[in-house]
Amino acid sequence: MDLKAHIRDIPDFPQPGILFRDITPLLGNPTALQYSIDLFAEQVAEYRPDYIVGIESRGFIFGMPLAYKMGVGFAPVRKPGKLPAAVHAASYALEYGHDTIELHQDAFTPGSRVLIIDDLIATGGTAAATAQLVEQTGCTVAGFGFVIELVGLAGRAKLPDVPITVLLQY
Repeated sequence: MDLKAHIRDIPDFPQPGILFRDITPLLGNPTALQYSIDLFAEQVAEYRPDYIVGIESRGFIFGMPLAYKMGVGFAPVRKPGKLPAAVHAASYALEYGHDTIELHQDAFTPGSRVLIIDDLIATGGTAAATAQLVEQTGCTVAGFGFVIELVGLAGRAKLPDVPITVLLQY
C-alpha cells in the first residue's frame, strides 16, 4: 500500500516556511490505518519491547493500538501539568521553538525495554528528550518508530544508537 497517498501537505503550518505533513487522511482511511499499525508491529517485533511510549499527542494514536496488538503496556509522554502523579521532565528544542515533556516516574517496571513511538521525526528533539525520560525511569530504549521521517532535518542523529523504524521518508 502507498501510505504517502494518505499524507496531505499543508504549507505554512504552524508558521510560515513550515511544510506540515498531515496524517489525518491516513487516520480517516480504515485500510491505511490498519496497514500502518500492522506494518509497525511487524517491523518492531524484533525490538522485543515490554512497553510502548506514545509522545503527545499523535504518538498516542499509533502507540496505543500498537501496544494492544503487541500485547505490551503503554505509557503517555505529555506536556507539563497533564500527568497526575510524580513525573520526570525533559526540555528540548523544536524546529520552531522549545518545549518540555513529562513521563510518570512509575510508568514502567525498572529494567524494562521501551519502544518510543511518534507520528514524525523532524529535528529529533522530542524523541531524544523522550529517550532521556525513559532512561530516568531505569529502563532501556529498545528502539524508535515513526510514521514519517523528514530526512533533511537529520533528527535521527540526535537519538541514541538503537534501532529506528520509519514507515515513510520525505
